[in-house]
Amino acid sequence: METTKIMQNFIPSRELKRVAAYCRVSTGSDEQLKSLKAQREHYQHYISNHPGWELAGIYYDEGISGTKKNKRPELLHLLRDCAAHQIDLVITKSISRLARNAADCLDIVRQLKDLNIPIIFERENLNTSNMDDEFILTVLSSMAESESKSIAANNRWSIQTRMANGYFKVSTPPYGYDRNFEIIPSQAKVVKQIFTDFLNGQSSLTIAKNLTVPAPSVGKWSDSTIRTMLRNESYTGNLRLQKTYTDDAFNRHINYDEETMTWYQGHHEPIISFDEFERTRALLTQRAKQRNTKTRSQKYRQKYLFSGKLNCHCGGTFKRQKKAKRVTWTCQTHIKEKKSCPVKPVDERQIEVAFVTMINKLIFSRTKLL
Repeated sequence: METTKIMQNFIPSRELKRVAAYCRVSTGSDEQLKSLKAQREHYQHYISNHPGWELAGIYYDEGISGTKKNKRPELLHLLRDCAAHQIDLVITKSISRLARNAADCLDIVRQLKDLNIPIIFERENLNTSNMDDEFILTVLSSMAESESKSIAANNRWSIQTRMANGYFKVSTPPYGYDRNFEIIPSQAKVVKQIFTDFLNGQSSLTIAKNLTVPAPSVGKWSDSTIRTMLRNESYTGNLRLQKTYTDDAFNRHINYDEETMTWYQGHHEPIISFDEFERTRALLTQRAKQRNTKTRSQKYRQKYLFSGKLNCHCGGTFKRQKKAKRVTWTCQTHIKEKKSCPVKPVDERQIEVAFVTMINKLIFSRTKLL
C-alpha cells in the first residue's frame, strides 16, 4: 500500500506518538457525508493500529468549500493544536482536501514546517518532511485551485443558464414573499407600512425603531435593513437575478454591471406600485445628497482605477468588462450599437502601460511640462 510506503520512508527527528488526520467534504449531501464517515473510520483504524502511534484526533469539516482556509473551523482547530505542540504528524487524503487555494495550502505547510510537523498526502504519495517536495506541492495545489475554479465556472454557467430559462429558484426570497413568491399577507402589510412611512417623511432609523414585529433573519430591525428593502425592486413584481458574483479569488462582490444580470418583468404579484417605488428611490437619492453622502450605485461606479476617466471620441465613456481571463475597456456606445462607434475593446494592460508611461514622463519632465 502506498500509504505504508510513505510512512516507512518518513524518518522523524523523534519517535512519533501523536498523529492527527484531517478530512473534508464540500457539500452536506448524503453521499458526501458517507464519504466523510468512511474517511474518519479509515484514519481511526489506521492510526490506532500503527505501532508506536496514538490517535491525537480526527478533524473534519463537512459541507464546507476548500477555497478559504479561514472559513473551516476544524482546520483552524487543527492548526491551533499543532501550535500548542499537541500533534506530531498530520495525515490527509489529498492536497485538495487540505486546500483548493494554492496560497492557503503553502501557508499551512510552511506554518507546520516551522513547528517541525510534517503533513502526509496519501493520494499524491507526498510528505512535506522533504523540502524538495515544496515545488511539487506548489504545482499540485495550483492544479487543485484550477480544478476548483473550473468547478465554480461550471456552477456559474449552470446558474446563469437556469436564470435565463426561468428555472432558477431564489434561495432567500425578499421579506413579504415565500419561496414561490406568493405574498405572505402579514409581512406584506409591514412592507407597505415601511414604504408609506418613508414617503411620509420618516427616516429609515425611525422606521426601524418603531417596528414591533420580528425582522427577517436577525430578529431586530436596523436602518440598513430598511434601506435595503426600500431599494428592492422585487416589491414591484419584477425580479433581478445575480445581484452578486464571485471573482477568481473566490471573493463575493455586489454586481455593479461587472456580470450579466437577468431581469423578469411581471414575475410575481407586486406589493408596492412602481410609482411608489420610483418616488421612494428619488427620495433616497435626495436625502443622500442632503447628508453629503453617495448612494450605493454612485459610490461604486468609481470602483476601478480608470472608471469615469476614459472617454471615446464618439462622446461615450468606457466600461470595464471581463471575459474569461481577459479584462478590457469598451466604449459603451460600441457595446449598445457597433455601427455607432467602431472603436474596439482595449486590453486593460495596454491602458496601464500607457498610464504609467505618462506618469513617468510627468515625473521626469515636470519642469518643462508644468
